[in-house]
Order: sequence, then structure tokens, then C-alpha cells
Amino acid sequence: MTASSEPPPPVVTRFAPSPNGPMHLGHAWSAIFAHDIARAAGGRFLLRIEDIDGARSRPDLIDDYRRNLEWLGLEWDEVPAQSTRLASYAAAADELASRGLLYRCTCTRKEIEDAGAREGEEGLIYPGTCKHGPADPALPAALRLDADKALREVGELIWNDAAAGPAAADLSGFGDVVLVRKDAPASYHLAVTLDDAADGVTIVTRGADLFTASHIHRVLQALLGLPVPLWHHHDLLLDPEGRKLAKRRGSPALSDRRESGEDGLALAAQLRLHKTKAGT
Repeated sequence: MTASSEPPPPVVTRFAPSPNGPMHLGHAWSAIFAHDIARAAGGRFLLRIEDIDGARSRPDLIDDYRRNLEWLGLEWDEVPAQSTRLASYAAAADELASRGLLYRCTCTRKEIEDAGAREGEEGLIYPGTCKHGPADPALPAALRLDADKALREVGELIWNDAAAGPAAADLSGFGDVVLVRKDAPASYHLAVTLDDAADGVTIVTRGADLFTASHIHRVLQALLGLPVPLWHHHDLLLDPEGRKLAKRRGSPALSDRRESGEDGLALAAQLRLHKTKAGT
């Protein structure tokens, strides 16, 4: 047999911010990282706005995000925002539910705490209360993935990170994750997995704090028959206390630096060399 002469697919990366607070240096680094991987391979760098986070999503910030990326010297192709993709999330949830892989969950955070749930990768691991007894149909409900059923269906799965190498998909640190929230049409896990497939993303780049989430996304890809990308989780920029930069902790806004007259191209060059002190 001869090797295929077909060229590999073009590299496609993306930056997918949620407009629920100002961009900071951590966002800048993540965008630059994804941009540079695509450009080095002659591929495409996409901007996708993840704007389905209810009242926390602020449309007024989206143009500010674009101005920040321009200020950093980045060029991109913009793809449809999450708010235009709700039908695809509903269709995927309906498919999984029809196969008995989702169940309704009405439990509150306090009820989960009171059940003695153990700590996992994203907080408390759900103890399966509603899986073992019918949820009250009159109460608002999330839809959870039955992890045991899902793993039996897909079998052993491997996913690959460019820096860390291959990993076996493992949901033990998550339990039955929420795929459709009570207050939103999809969880991060369902939406980002579907969106990356729809946008043709071939390398999923994001911070190392989301490394373990890729276990969930690999399982969803297998369940829904989606293409499997390469992942590349990058290191995080930290504040002077050694914590990752975060909107909720008031990390300095990029727009303030831009509007003060700082040179965005110079800042981007510093970030690429890891010479910027995070939080300054």
C-alpha cells in the first residue's frame, strides 16, 4: 500500500472569549498563542464570541474585544457567535436524550452539598440523586450526562495534547456533568465541543486550567460522531500572588492599557517572550 498523497487539513485555531468582563493579559496571551500557531502553519485563526451566559453576557464588550485584538496586531476570521447556534445545541441534547444518555436534574447546589458529595475537577461531583429517582417535573431542571452509560457506549478513548502527549479519556473526576444548564441553553462543555467541530478547528488551544475538561469533550465527540482535533494547553500568566489572572479578581483590563497609549505590538512581543510581569 502507498501512503495517501492527500495534503493534511489546514490548521485552524480559535480564540473564544465570553463577554462577561474586560479582557486582561491572560486573554491576550491565549489569543496570541492560538493566532501564532495558525499563522506559523499558514492556517486560519478564528474569533468566536461565547455569549450565552445569561445576564452575565455583556454585548457592549464585544467591540472592545475586537479593538484589543487589533491593538495587539492580530488578524482573524470571525465566525458566528454562540447565540446564533442554539438549534445545534438543542439537536445534540435531543439526540443524547433519545439514547438514554441524559437525565433531568433539579438539585440545587445546597442539596448537592448536603448529600455529602466529594470534591472533583469542577467542584462537587454530583451524587446521582435524580438519576436514582425521578426528578420533579414541575421544577427547573438541568440535563446531566450519565457518565457510566456514556463510557460503556464509547469504550476506551485517547486524546492528544501537543505538549503533554496522549491521555485516556477519564470522567471519574467529573461524574455526571451538566450538558444543558437550568439557566442557559447549553453548558460550556456541550457548546464548545459542538462549536469547534462546526468551525473546523483542528487544534484546540486554551489554558492549562482547562486541561482536564478535554476528557469530557473527547467523550462528547465520540458520542456525537464529531471530528477529533489535537489539543494544545498552554501555560497560564499569574498575578503577583501566583494566582491565574481572572476577571472576578479585577485583573487589569487590556482596554485601560490600550487607551492609555501603551504600544500593543510591544506588549504582544513581550508576552511572546514571557517577559511581561502578569498583573502589571
